[in-house]
Amino acid sequence: MDILASVAQGLGVALQPVNLLACFIGVFIGTLVGVLPGIGPVSAMSLLLPVTLAGTPEAGIIMMAGIYYGSMYGGSTTSILVNIPGEAASVVTCLDGHEMAKQGRAGAALGIAALGSFFAGTFAIVALMLIAPTLARWAVAFGPAEYFSLMVLGLVVLTFLTQGSMAKALLMACVGAVLGLIGLDSITAQPRLTFDRLELYDGIGLVPVVMGLFGIAEVLHNLERPIAREVIKTKLSQLWPNRAEWRASAAPVARGTVLGFFLGILPGGGAVISSFASYALEKRLSKTPERFGRGAIEGVAGPEAANNAAAGGAFIPLMTLGIPPNVVMALLLGAFIIHGLQPGPLLMSQNPTLFWGIVASMYVGNAMLLVLNLPLVGMWAQLLRLPYNVLFPLIVLFSIVGVYCSSNNVFDVYVMVAFGILGYLMRKVGYEPAPLVLAFVLGPMLENNLRKAMILSQGDLSTFLTRPISATCLVFAAALLLAPLLPALRRKRAVVALDETA
Repeated sequence: MDILASVAQGLGVALQPVNLLACFIGVFIGTLVGVLPGIGPVSAMSLLLPVTLAGTPEAGIIMMAGIYYGSMYGGSTTSILVNIPGEAASVVTCLDGHEMAKQGRAGAALGIAALGSFFAGTFAIVALMLIAPTLARWAVAFGPAEYFSLMVLGLVVLTFLTQGSMAKALLMACVGAVLGLIGLDSITAQPRLTFDRLELYDGIGLVPVVMGLFGIAEVLHNLERPIAREVIKTKLSQLWPNRAEWRASAAPVARGTVLGFFLGILPGGGAVISSFASYALEKRLSKTPERFGRGAIEGVAGPEAANNAAAGGAFIPLMTLGIPPNVVMALLLGAFIIHGLQPGPLLMSQNPTLFWGIVASMYVGNAMLLVLNLPLVGMWAQLLRLPYNVLFPLIVLFSIVGVYCSSNNVFDVYVMVAFGILGYLMRKVGYEPAPLVLAFVLGPMLENNLRKAMILSQGDLSTFLTRPISATCLVFAAALLLAPLLPALRRKRAVVALDETA
């Protein structure tokens, strides 16, 4: 009954006109971002982070969350009709979704993607509602040592699962942690790494860093690689799958939902890893695996359910522990902090209306997305013809205006441009920005918890090994760091792109 009362309280917040509008704007932009290739949810959230500062915390967080899970819906449209993933979590959908479109079954592919996403998103919200309060009560027992070790594990898992060289990912995480320490020392108030620049005394802002690394760098990167887009011309009137397609899709949707949700909770996990895992699982379980890649509807249903469930699952560690499992959640953590809020075990007790308002808005947002992605799919298909020479200058303009308005400081515009060039060069030489941004956000928290743990233990490092949770996290982190050194494990290490780099 307490949960039902809390959900009712949350619906009261989510259905307020301003929050309802914020939810619609979020899921609409999320769908748009998913449909248009080359932007991605992180770029869109980076661009719109300054906009959220003008309203209430509830409206801002609801809109940012809507962009994330909305982009999971929209990415399937591009993958199915154009064979270009709108965002990285829809890469797998191209394999069978586009083949179905070429066979004249685009309507069924789009329909099962939207309906499977709705089911998975709803399941993730219910699970979040049931698990989060219990986990938050348990997380109150966490001390500085546990938080430090858990953050270390999260960073190591992210670098382990990232594409390409793990050494490069670790280097980027170290760079991000150092950048996060710029400014005044949180305990002694002494300036660090400021080079006597007054603008750096408050540290480098999250907004210019992420807008540079993901917005400007993405534009520069896409300008040099023209994307040929040929939209499948087919009737989209029959969007409801037939009975045989429903029977074939029901089990993959259920399996993808459960698998994606639990992979989304894990630090470093995400929608891309979930969709790849779901596709591999369905192909292995299928009696006719040779159909995959040739238009098997199971290859669309499972991964699309998995990436949406993962998007919902990622909210659990952020809301209950205050630790973002991926770079998208790191942006949301930044939005919380900018609004003067601290997500974690005390969020539900100190600010229950905000927590339950966000959860309830996800129910509302999922219903909105079902409407946006089924009846209006023809409109989204037309948007795929938008020329990039119009789209990219607008992104740059919004980036400059957004950064300046967030701080009224021209210095932040220079910071954004610098990180945009840095992000472009990083992509050219195979360095990913996701570990840098996550370490940049976690760096100050990592340092604070390390120093607090050392103060409480009077300088005894064994405190990290004598506390069971802390020791377990550190052992797992050490195992992941050593795993690539073993030839057998190095060959088996999956090379997948993270959703944060889309």
